[in-house]
Amino acid sequence: MRALAMPAPLPGSGAMDRLVETARDYARAAASDNTLRAYAQDWTHFARWGRMRGADLLPPSPEVIGLYIADLAAPAGNTAALSVTSIERRLSGLCWGYAQRGFNLDRKDRHIASVLAGIRRKHARPPMQKEAILPQDLRDMLATLPLDLRGLRDRALLLIGFAGGLRRSEIVGLDHGKDDTPDSGGWVQVLEAGALITLRGKTGWREVEIGRGSSDQTCPVHALTQWLHFARIDFGPVFVAVSRDGRRATPDRLSDRHVARVIKQCVEDAGLRPDLSTADRSRLYSGHSLRAGLASSAEVDERYVQKHLGHASAEMTRRYQRRRDRFRVNLTKAAGL
Repeated sequence: MRALAMPAPLPGSGAMDRLVETARDYARAAASDNTLRAYAQDWTHFARWGRMRGADLLPPSPEVIGLYIADLAAPAGNTAALSVTSIERRLSGLCWGYAQRGFNLDRKDRHIASVLAGIRRKHARPPMQKEAILPQDLRDMLATLPLDLRGLRDRALLLIGFAGGLRRSEIVGLDHGKDDTPDSGGWVQVLEAGALITLRGKTGWREVEIGRGSSDQTCPVHALTQWLHFARIDFGPVFVAVSRDGRRATPDRLSDRHVARVIKQCVEDAGLRPDLSTADRSRLYSGHSLRAGLASSAEVDERYVQKHLGHASAEMTRRYQRRRDRFRVNLTKAAGL
């Protein structure tokens, strides 16, 4: 982040220095570490692209930005073209990079917008939806896990992720208690009726209620309490790494990539979608498969699913419901045809 300085007319003082540092901390917290890391990588790629072509990148030039995104969409040689979504993400990274250097990049500039509109028209494809992990799929996946400490952890991770409809970053960001760690994304309380998870989202805090299951084998709350008990976790991150000998939990929080790896490995071991190759299966399943699975299989009013997933609109929730609502309402017949 670009350093925050005191306004020139104000004399320096301990109190003002403290406020500057506080403001700098808030500025860092405006985006997640993963987002800032991605934006920094975007700027590094853009700077390398500019050096190789002798282009002046400062101040921002809409014409240069247009050339850059055109090269991303239709690169020369064997370089793979980026998707429209990835190009738009790169633009966000460039806006951030210029802001850190005291400049403003207007991505709505006519030149940039025209080039991007042409890229969308020529290259945009419908978004590839990840396959939903449905309840029977999840049971098959759980059956592949070993009966050791790692198995207990990954069982709890999958069940909590599914029943909570959580993103993979939300799963690994959980702490045992409130304010246990500075990098906490939320915490969990185990109650008699279930587990109450408090999460920090993009629009503030929200609560997710995870009820107990019909049996211990598939109950997310039981799986979580078993993991916490045998891993002896009563403070700090909930989902942590296990020592090499598999006998103890370490203090190290898992990365969100571990969730994706567990899902892909369990999908492979369970033999889901045997009609696909290993590579295609790996591409089709991800952390979002858990959220999509809950949204597609929970037979409750849609507004409850929307609240559970933390979506601002019902339309976003419907994107997660794989084939559930197709042709359920036949407006053709309802209109009299």
